[in-house]
Amino acid sequence: MAAMSDMEKKLAEYKCDTNEAVCLKLVRFPEDIDDESTTFHPEFSHQLYGDDEMAFGYKGLQIQLYYSTGNLSTLFKVKYTARVTDTFDCVEPDDVEGKIREIIPAGFCCNTDDFISLLEKEANFKPFGSLLHTYKVHNVEAGEDLTYQIHKVDISCPGFREYHERLQTFLMWFIETASFIDVDDDHWDFFLVFEKYNKDGETLYATVGYMTVYNYYVYPDKTRPRVSQMLILPPFQGEGHGAQLLETVHRYYCTSAKVQDITAEDPTENYVKLRDFVLVKLCLTLSSFSSEKLSQGFSEEMVSEAREKLKINKKHARRVYEILRLRNTDMSDEEKAREFRLEVKKRLYGPYRKNQRELTKMQKCLRPEELASHISQMDTRLQHEELEKSYQDVLAEYRRVLERLAQA
Repeated sequence: MAAMSDMEKKLAEYKCDTNEAVCLKLVRFPEDIDDESTTFHPEFSHQLYGDDEMAFGYKGLQIQLYYSTGNLSTLFKVKYTARVTDTFDCVEPDDVEGKIREIIPAGFCCNTDDFISLLEKEANFKPFGSLLHTYKVHNVEAGEDLTYQIHKVDISCPGFREYHERLQTFLMWFIETASFIDVDDDHWDFFLVFEKYNKDGETLYATVGYMTVYNYYVYPDKTRPRVSQMLILPPFQGEGHGAQLLETVHRYYCTSAKVQDITAEDPTENYVKLRDFVLVKLCLTLSSFSSEKLSQGFSEEMVSEAREKLKINKKHARRVYEILRLRNTDMSDEEKAREFRLEVKKRLYGPYRKNQRELTKMQKCLRPEELASHISQMDTRLQHEELEKSYQDVLAEYRRVLERLAQA
């Protein structure tokens, strides 16, 4: 048993955290390749390397996936300082390279010199599709305003299909349940964000992020665009690009009479925060959300105007109303704070009210002991505690939105 324990200890040295081992990089200049400060790592690697996000069989494992910033030409290399087959018999290392080859399209480089030769062609890369929006962001490090563009693309655009195959590989590392989409379905719209920059007197473009939207049919003659995937690449996160992208996409669909409303597929917590901010910002321009109207409560006028002018559905319009109502409420005034609290809790109480209706139905068909079990699960005191917690959570979310709005 002692010998086995020693062997297990030795083998444990050959386990690597794949979130650390995978090294990603967006390369503008040849010197970026060896610059550690330009490297970033995945948030997730379980879709390739299992739930424990570990690779067995290597010491000092480094899986390099480097991309040119514009065309996303790819350099793929695997390095390590030791491998189990060099030391132990009958123990096979994980096929870490094969897992990467499953997701990256053909045509990648395995040689650094070949990759550098592709960097020299980056000046030929131009953004795909039609330009929707241009904006500037002040970069403290550069000491200047940098220019960004958002483009709308469809899969028929020459060269875009191949580019998209390279771009979507980032999803595996940064969206927990990501999957690749069927680009041959013409219901997909693509929106891309690029940074415009200069290199040796030439104008070049760097890929910042993107969004995919699927247009669902709504009877009889409408569509419902649903945001499927959205990713701002890590080197550009925290600079406001997500808000610019989502607002631009909303404004794009608002111009179409055929669009009923805009939704999202399985939105993450971060996406909901972003959507709250963007929709509140948009609704500030609507007359139905004026200060005077907000004090009168949530109305059908708000629902109608938000849907017709901004393609916002009733559920999201209600959330916007509550955020703006909080903005207009003096929470130090006990009576006004109480009115706001009761209005939000009234909406939050909906699921509990549904439980009460179900209980009434149960009383007609359940045996006494079964009914007692259900009643115990629906304890009134517990409901009130959960309702208060839900309210406090919502209040904190709304305040974060308003803080960001005040800084915008």
